[in-house]
Amino acid sequence: MGPLHGFRIIELAGIGPGPFCGMLLADLGAEVISVERKGVSAADPALDCSRRGKRSIALDLKSEDGREVLLKLADSADALFEGFRPGVTERLGVGPDVCLARNPKLVYGRMTGWGQTGPLAQAAGHDINYISLTGALHAVGRAGEKPVPPLNLVGDFGGGGMFLALGLVAALLEAQKSGKGQVIDAAMTDGSALLMSMFHSAHAMGAYSLERGTNKLDGGAHFYDTYETRDGKYISIGSIEPAFYAQLIEIAGLPAAQFAAQLDPQRWPELKAALTAVFREKTRDQWCELMEGTDICFAPVLDLQEAPLHPHNAARRTYVDVAGMIQPAPAPRFSRTQAQIRHAAREYGADTQAILDELGLSH
Repeated sequence: MGPLHGFRIIELAGIGPGPFCGMLLADLGAEVISVERKGVSAADPALDCSRRGKRSIALDLKSEDGREVLLKLADSADALFEGFRPGVTERLGVGPDVCLARNPKLVYGRMTGWGQTGPLAQAAGHDINYISLTGALHAVGRAGEKPVPPLNLVGDFGGGGMFLALGLVAALLEAQKSGKGQVIDAAMTDGSALLMSMFHSAHAMGAYSLERGTNKLDGGAHFYDTYETRDGKYISIGSIEPAFYAQLIEIAGLPAAQFAAQLDPQRWPELKAALTAVFREKTRDQWCELMEGTDICFAPVLDLQEAPLHPHNAARRTYVDVAGMIQPAPAPRFSRTQAQIRHAAREYGADTQAILDELGLSH
């Protein structure tokens, strides 16, 4: 049932990175109970991957009865997490001080964009704002053009949901030894800043320019970029190492003399133009036949519908069918306590009566 089997985690439902964190924990075997606002519904809840594997209870946390149910849930839980602005759960009467007083071993996770403290703590914001403040957004984009938002992968999900999940698991491990819970302040600004660690190091070493689109890994180099093919599709090349680069030159039929100066940034625009012309000579499938599985570091650029059909993803079951919807499978893999999806997302509040019965409370 997964490595977190036996842990009960309460999720105060929100949007985006909070439910994503809860999904990760549920995939890994934890019993995740999503506390949703009473009266809220969704047209197709089963199509929301982030709700899979969780139980759902609908409560009015502004009412005394709703608060008491949540506190009783927290009494028997290993962890609880929320993604509201700082101070909201305190005003509701279910803040960390109240919950930890009743259950000293409880891990109380809090995720926000700006963090629990600081001048911007109470301001509204979204992923694009959080990654702007940490240098991550500035680094993404083409040379001479404006920054490009990398969806909301870096702030919400990488810097937020993933770091909250890591923090919860780390604090749960510590609580097994100390017998004491604690509060986690997971800020998307902190997380996205930490994701930029390698680039801070590279800049300090003089190996990374602050001018976006001019570096090895940001599309500046001809050997690390995407290219359009004859059929209007795209492929990706990541031939950084000399041996891999040599194989690229050989299989693509490129003039070795012209492409010898791999690491000379002054030559990159010229070499990129040459590669652009070469890759437009064949379709994406033709380039796959030539390059896929070699050490060139090559892959076709697939869309969301194509990705599950690729032979490698199919062989690893990277995508699974859950109640008729194809979606990403749990990750990572475990040799003994494999993660799995218990069930598809349920209707909002579908488990309310069952959970109330377990708590010995009338509906």
